[in-house]
Order: sequence, then structure tokens, then C-alpha cells
Amino acid sequence: MIDLLRDKIVGSTTSLFSHGPQALEHTLDHMGDPGLLGPDSVSWRVIGDTSAFVGGIRALLIQTAHPEVSAGVEQHSRYRDDPLGRLSRTSVYVTETTYGSMPEVEAAVQAVRTAHVPVKGRSERDKAYSASNPGMAAWVHNVLTDSFLAAYQAYGASKLTPEDADRFVEEQTRIGALLGASPMPTTAAELAAWVSEHPALARSQAEHNAIKFLRRPPLSVPVQLGYQPLLQAAVATVPERIREIIGMKPSPVSACIGGTAVTALRWALGYSPAWHVALVRSGAPIPPGLFRQPLRASTVTVP
Repeated sequence: MIDLLRDKIVGSTTSLFSHGPQALEHTLDHMGDPGLLGPDSVSWRVIGDTSAFVGGIRALLIQTAHPEVSAGVEQHSRYRDDPLGRLSRTSVYVTETTYGSMPEVEAAVQAVRTAHVPVKGRSERDKAYSASNPGMAAWVHNVLTDSFLAAYQAYGASKLTPEDADRFVEEQTRIGALLGASPMPTTAAELAAWVSEHPALARSQAEHNAIKFLRRPPLSVPVQLGYQPLLQAAVATVPERIREIIGMKPSPVSACIGGTAVTALRWALGYSPAWHVALVRSGAPIPPGLFRQPLRASTVTVP
């Protein structure tokens, strides 16, 4: 019964990310390639933990607080019509830039840069925006980095030391540099302050529409029941100023319930299979007991 329950959770979770291209499909064509960050990085540990689900939700919430970024999403994205497709594409980008071989990292970054070229216009406060602008790229990138770190520090399997937190931020700047993002703080404290004190943030109709969608996206009832605690866990870690802009407040038990949900997911899923296959590709040791999900058949027939 326990195995059946775990398998059901695994199936429900992985199905959310099956609405687009699959990450690292051919990563073992690049045996010995450690990728951009490598097996000794803090990033592999942080993004391989189930707290990354909370980090991803947190990033989406916070990113809406920038009116020009929200306008770009509102005017150019199909997130309402194809939310799971967008989720899958975002997941592929994060997975391949974090765990991919260098050819996969470069391809993922180029795909995003190409997709950003036509994303330009004016926000409702009549400011021009372009997704290729270094400042807008920095907002999206830095919020994602800050969110993965905040979620891991709140709900991860173990808390990072201040030194490792700074290492994580520095590692992520290598990805941001490939996207042309600027500025990029290089310590955890500087990054958190940059996000929470950003001068461009304000309420907007595009933000309101996105938050309304994120409060209750079109998911099946069982998945919705799993999503809501993770959403509340994310809200509990959002800086107070940004919570006021997006109009969301955590309940007194949000962090506790969210933490329990993350722990349950970790029990069911183990750590990321992307981390597992990246260790195989790079030739690094596989820590025992870390991974529960079996690798695909195509990824286990290695020399």
C-alpha cells in the first residue's frame, strides 16, 4: 500500500511536466561533461530537492510584482490556455541549465533568448518593455535564484550555511550571464535585498490577472489539493512589501502545512532524477538512498 501511494504521487507530479519537451533526453551522449555547474555545486543539491516546487511557485508570485514583466507575460504568453505546457517549458529550461551538459545548457539558453526577441511592448503605466532588456532579464533570473534559495532554507532537507548560500547565488549568476541579465548580486543577502527593495515594483492589472490565475490554476482536484499547501508555503516566504503588492497573506499555519507537504513529496519522490542522471553522465559517485525514481531505460545502459 505504501508503494502504491508513492507511485500515485510520483505519477500525479510527473504528469504535470509531461506537456512539452523532456529535459536531458540525450544527456548521456555527453559522457564526462560536468555541465556549467558540476556535481560539487550547491545548485545541484538545492534544485534537486522537493522544496524547489515551492521555489518555482514563489518565483511566479514575486515576478508578477514588476508591471513591465507582467505586461510581457499578459500580452505575449499563452499561460491561461496552456499552463502545463508553459510549466513544462520552464522546467526544461531550469533543469537543462542546472544539470545539463554544456551543449544542453547552451541550447536551453539560446531557446529562451530566441523566444524573448519578439516580447516587447508597453505596460499599462506606459513604460516600454523588452524581454531581452538586461534589467528585465535580471528581474526574472534573480527572483528565480532568490526563490529557490528561500524555499530551500525554509523547507529543504537541511539548511545551507551562509557560505553555501552565497555559493549558490554565485553559481546561478553563471546562468544569468549567459542570458545577458544585469545586474546580478553575488551574495544571498545582497540578492534578497535587491529583490525586496526593487524600485520598479507596483500593482498592475496584469499582476492582478496573474495572481488570480496562480491562486487556483486549472488543475485536477487531486493535484489542486497538493498544490494549495505548496502555494501557501510559497506565500509564507514572500517579503512583506511584495505580499502587499500582490495582495496575498499567509495564514498562521501556512509554513507548517507547506513544510509537511514538501516533506511528504520528498518521501514519495526522493530527489530529482535529473540530478541522478547528471551524476551518471559526469561520472560522479551516486549517494546511496538519495534517489527513488528509476532512471529511464535509455539512461541506464551506459558504458
